[in-house]
Amino acid sequence: MPFNFDQAPQRQGTNSVKWDVAPGELPMWVADMDFAVAPVIKQALQQRLDQDTFGYNEIPASFGESIARWWQQRHQLTLAPEWVLFSTGVIPSISSTVRKLTHPGDNVVVLSPVYNIFYNSIRNNQRTILTSELRYQAGDYEIDFADLEAKLAQANTSLLIFCNPHNPIGKVWDRATLKRVGELCLRYQVVILSDEIHCDLTHPGHSYVPMLSLTPEIAANTIMCVSATKAFNIAGIQTSALVIPDPRLRQLVDRQINTDEVAEPNTFAIQAAEAAFNHGGPWLDSLNQYLAGNRQLLTDFIRRELPQVRLIASEATYLAWLDCQDVCADSTDLASFIRQETGLFLTAGDVYGGNGHQFLRWNYACPRARLQDGLERFAQAIHAYPDHQ
Repeated sequence: MPFNFDQAPQRQGTNSVKWDVAPGELPMWVADMDFAVAPVIKQALQQRLDQDTFGYNEIPASFGESIARWWQQRHQLTLAPEWVLFSTGVIPSISSTVRKLTHPGDNVVVLSPVYNIFYNSIRNNQRTILTSELRYQAGDYEIDFADLEAKLAQANTSLLIFCNPHNPIGKVWDRATLKRVGELCLRYQVVILSDEIHCDLTHPGHSYVPMLSLTPEIAANTIMCVSATKAFNIAGIQTSALVIPDPRLRQLVDRQINTDEVAEPNTFAIQAAEAAFNHGGPWLDSLNQYLAGNRQLLTDFIRRELPQVRLIASEATYLAWLDCQDVCADSTDLASFIRQETGLFLTAGDVYGGNGHQFLRWNYACPRARLQDGLERFAQAIHAYPDHQ
């Protein structure tokens, strides 16, 4: 069945976080795709609507089974369905885990630049953010293992929040790197909380390696956060899962997500996730191919028209990470200028920490004609920016 990704749904006037912008503005910032939902998900939600009642909902065994089946078929990872806990979202899961497995004042390590809401989950719970900055050279990022080990070795470090694939840089960590991270955490008794929400947006020709696939010892020290929301564009449905092989860790986290009241599904959460994981494979394959075309358009345009901007090579996500250090010293000022000058709304990279102050993040998950419009606006602004300074 063909899927039409060239047709964008109407999103203005729908209380959309992304599209609550001024007339004429073009938002390409938050990680939310401008594509219609997969037909199998829409059909499942329509069937739920047709039941005509929306009371309290249970979590059926089929929820964990659908996740286990998906990871086996798509990622060659065997999971036991009983390892799966429902949660309303990855970030609520992360915040609950921080509260349960650490104490006020404890260090929680992140590798920066990284998804900015990680910082909130640590800071808002009165824990200490301990950043290990990724090394950036020749347009690529790698882990500074000496620095990471020093941070993990601190006596009051108890948790590492990891991102795999890594947002915003689009890095798919290889098995050797993941194993080295996992072994360091075992050595210093630091639990790994691995956000793997972008795993199904791995680019064609690349393979994502789940943290749980490394060794039994590392798996027993890992909490994996997953969801259909990012790959299938259903974030507003509020559905996700924690996958926790170790029974003691699972019991602790289960207790906390119930205490925090984020362990009960809304009336569409199970149906949407099961439809995605049980029947959404063909749609996702078509989406990833379409996104590859968008990525190529963006790559070619920047290489041809804007050699002063460097697009960082990536292996996952629909988020372009643009190095603008030859254009500006502060990407926040540049992002503001681009929006004011052209209406194109991108994310300034400083919110992600590390060397993000020299980057912009661009969401290119949209119809190709819309991306072309964004690229032309971007070029207009970059060419005009020197006169603004």
